[in-house]
Amino acid sequence: MPELPSEVRDLLARQDGVASRSQLLALGVGVETWRWNAGRTWRVVLPRVVLVSRAEPSPRQRLVAALLWAGPGSVIAGSTAARLHGITSAQDDGTVHLLVPRPGSDRTAGFASLRRTALHDPDVVVRGPLRMSSRARAAVDAAALAPTSDTAVAILVEVVQKGIAPLDDVAEWAHRTRAAAGGQVSTGLAAAAGGAWSRPEHALATLVRSSSLLPEPWLNPRLETAAGVRLVAPDAWFDDVAMAVMVHSHRFHSQGDDWDATVEADATSTAAGIVVVGVTPRSIDRTPEAVLRRLEESYAVAAARPRPPVQATRLDPWVGRVA
Repeated sequence: MPELPSEVRDLLARQDGVASRSQLLALGVGVETWRWNAGRTWRVVLPRVVLVSRAEPSPRQRLVAALLWAGPGSVIAGSTAARLHGITSAQDDGTVHLLVPRPGSDRTAGFASLRRTALHDPDVVVRGPLRMSSRARAAVDAAALAPTSDTAVAILVEVVQKGIAPLDDVAEWAHRTRAAAGGQVSTGLAAAAGGAWSRPEHALATLVRSSSLLPEPWLNPRLETAAGVRLVAPDAWFDDVAMAVMVHSHRFHSQGDDWDATVEADATSTAAGIVVVGVTPRSIDRTPEAVLRRLEESYAVAAARPRPPVQATRLDPWVGRVA
């Protein structure tokens, strides 16, 4: 791009071909050059932000443009940042969500939405031209604005169980943003703190707690036989009778090899003397009474036989290790 100063070309190389009007003017691009190119050879992506090309902007170029439009100190936030951090449960609503420190103001333009905040985030993540809220804050903000409580639970469970952010950090941001005082963030935080590894597991634990016959379940404990052989961790475990509940999700077990491994794992547990009960997320959601009745009946069967010599160790989700 010989008509532009070398400093401008360097800037565009760093910013994926995107620049703001103020940046270009500061590096020697004249006002007339800006006016002539904007809308002709350059694409105006957001107010006073251009892609120095007529091509459709890529998803990453949209992120860069949104940050330039939002101004200094802004960060990609909420569900947008959560997805960039690898939290797949956070939904992409087509909007680039951003935060800016006060005294900035809330505003929207095109695909970008900016919200001001008075809270300092010491763990902002920088990747090239992108600045993102910390992993824990992004997860909490995404959960707070999630369309359903189930999505909020899934986000906060995923961020902890994948090790994207420690539970302590998530809890801190929930309290700092006051999102932990009831509502879906509180529910999601409780699920993550309870050791659930998925939204269906949390739903299962909630269902079990409604029973007057079943004790409090252990979620995802470590199991070993008397000979020290590790067994697959059950989604819920009743230690007094050595009964395991496995949530078999079509989403995760639909492939042939995955399903074979699931069946083999259940068989291994059964061979060790464990009573194994399989349920699905769909049955928990649609027929909870029938699921609970089956669990209570299976618990009675397990209690009527001698307990096998299987050792279970509870996990502490706050520190990510056995209690």
